Amino acid sequence: MNRKTNPKTIKLFLLDGVPYGRMSCELSNWTGKAYKIPRNRIKESTERTELANTGVYFLFGKSDLDSEKNIVYIGEAENIIKRLLQHLNEKDYWNEAVIFISKDENLNKAHIKYLEHRFFQIAKEVDRFEIKNANTPTLPSISEPDQAEMEEFIDNTKMLVNILGFKVFEELRQSEENASESTTTFFIQAARGAEARGQMTSEGFVVFKDSKIARSTVNSFPKNIKKLREKLIKEGIVQPMGEDYLFQKDYLFNSPSAAASLVMGRSANGLTEWKSEDGRILKSFESAE
Repeated sequence: MNRKTNPKTIKLFLLDGVPYGRMSCELSNWTGKAYKIPRNRIKESTERTELANTGVYFLFGKSDLDSEKNIVYIGEAENIIKRLLQHLNEKDYWNEAVIFISKDENLNKAHIKYLEHRFFQIAKEVDRFEIKNANTPTLPSISEPDQAEMEEFIDNTKMLVNILGFKVFEELRQSEENASESTTTFFIQAARGAEARGQMTSEGFVVFKDSKIARSTVNSFPKNIKKLREKLIKEGIVQPMGEDYLFQKDYLFNSPSAAASLVMGRSANGLTEWKSEDGRILKSFESAE
């Protein structure tokens, strides 16, 4: 049975009237406010007086290296727009900034230092983006009521950052808070030591940490999956442990079939190979058979 969810109202406003320009984002009944600003629109944003307020910001970019990870820099400032102007000269790897301020101007220096530290820790734990901060932000001492208020600010910020297109704080596995068939864990246990668990998500299929892949592959193993297997082993995402090969962290595949093929070391139809604890195949969940 699905647990009750809490619907949200999000208000997006296109400041320049085009989808690739600046935008603001607000969540109903919350004093925080987000701005998403392309790098080439930072200078013209100095006219917006609210951006001279205290807040936190994220600089997003793409790696020039052969890496799956995008880039994020996490910062805080008592004058956001002034700090972003400095970053135009100091950092060239980012192309979009996402800014969070308080509409009631209730954020002080200790608050934003706390937010910066917590966002850094969350992004590091999630490990989906390369963090460009040279140093770990320090954790300031704030009162218990202030800490509770900032944690609520963090929850709402994580939601809006995701909505704006950046999954820097989004766990690969779906939360069980709203448990349903969409959070069902599926299994594979097959030849050559393959023994894996995973979950279908809105992004693809996630194979869980400590899952085992087949110790060897068949001659007809798809070339693209073979190349991916070699890449995961080379990067240490899959590591040999005795005779087994284990995932060292959760890993997102584009499809359940790609995940099943890599796990089993052969061509596989993920819709029929991944099964729930009671033996139902993934296909039956998706087609409601």
